[in-house]
Amino acid sequence: MNTAPQVSQLTPAARAILDTAGRIFYDRGISAVGVDTLAAEAGVTKKTLYDQFGSKATLVAAYLGERDRHFRDWIEREIQGKDAETQVLAVFDALGSWMDAHSPKGCAFVHAHGALLNAPDHPAHNVIRGEKVWLRTKFEHLVRAAGRDQQQSLATQLAALLEGATVLRSLADMPDAVDEARDAADVLLDSPSREGS
Repeated sequence: MNTAPQVSQLTPAARAILDTAGRIFYDRGISAVGVDTLAAEAGVTKKTLYDQFGSKATLVAAYLGERDRHFRDWIEREIQGKDAETQVLAVFDALGSWMDAHSPKGCAFVHAHGALLNAPDHPAHNVIRGEKVWLRTKFEHLVRAAGRDQQQSLATQLAALLEGATVLRSLADMPDAVDEARDAADVLLDSPSREGS
């Protein structure tokens, strides 16, 4: 269960804490940032931080939950108004622009998963899984709307291309990885075995 406060419920102090967490958790890593640092950089006391979020774990889940909502909105804006097949490829375009603007170091959810492997009950795991499931499900809906068969398999392949491109672009010094993955997705969509009946 995700216990992260919803954005609409945030006080100004909580907003400052969450904005700071969003910046420094991504830049420095969840494990490397303590509550003292978070409070100081947000301009609040530790007591205020705990009053607003209860724990660092809840704050981490809130940070990832807000990032997830922003990423989903980014995708939806990028694909809006395009035909069904073009929407599939537009998800890759959205990833490229998202990484330029918000994720030059790679996927925050993958980073968080790695940082929290020794904490299987951490509330952030539900947010992390939810983001990955949403992405695959989004592809499934898009390929269904595009009239493709084998929708579950194709959606999984597209999600794997997207996730792999994120890693290659950020960790392997391959700036064209997202564009190459988009080209591979286009080939998958054009495959005769993928045509709907």
